[in-house]
Amino acid sequence: MFLFYVDESGDVGLANSPTRFFALSALVVHELRWQQTLDKIVRFRRALRDRFGLKLREEIHAAHFLHRPGDLRRIPKSIRLRILREVLDFEAMLTGVSIVNLVVDKGPKAKDFDVFDFAWKCLIQRLHNTISRKNFPGPQNPDDYGLLIVDRTDEKKLRSLARKMRVYNPIPNSYGLGYRQVLLDTLVEDPVHRDSLHSYFIQLADVNAYFLYQKIEACGYVRKKGARNYFDRLEPVLCTVASRTDPLGIVRL
Repeated sequence: MFLFYVDESGDVGLANSPTRFFALSALVVHELRWQQTLDKIVRFRRALRDRFGLKLREEIHAAHFLHRPGDLRRIPKSIRLRILREVLDFEAMLTGVSIVNLVVDKGPKAKDFDVFDFAWKCLIQRLHNTISRKNFPGPQNPDDYGLLIVDRTDEKKLRSLARKMRVYNPIPNSYGLGYRQVLLDTLVEDPVHRDSLHSYFIQLADVNAYFLYQKIEACGYVRKKGARNYFDRLEPVLCTVASRTDPLGIVRL
């Protein structure tokens, strides 16, 4: 089984939204590598504690980390940005993990366009396709499935979407007109919601989603510090097969 840890950046609003884009990033790890990967994360967090004073129980939430740090204000902002960069570099060295990324440009969308539904459906479909075609790295079982583990989002709406995709999921044909049914049969259970404070894996996904968004539309501080392309540091573990048209595999909608 593959575990999909997903977080988002931006918001799903269209009218009067402060953001033009909505981004999703999924950190994928196989059950047979989960404990090994967790052990590496814990060792990494201990190193951050020893070098920068970041406690193991303190959450790495990228946007808050930089702009609303609270108690973490004791760590200089430039060091906090360095910590986030080291998080990306750490992930890039992990074996047997993969990161699937998606961005929705809300600018040209119609007023009745459902950003949340469209983005999550497309991400789940990419995860399903990649499992079905055995394109994730690392160990695999003869028949693998996936479990979606997400940070705080619209739980009811996401659960409804996943259930619907199991019984009705028309996908446009790649060539020509019409649709085909591709039922979601690789996702087990409803999406599981976890508070990122209690999940190192979701904290990694949060950092990935944040810098995915910054790559598309960077804030002033990130531009000033030359961190706009920090996302590219993840290249060794990016799931490039998720998109045929983007060199980093980012699905752009």
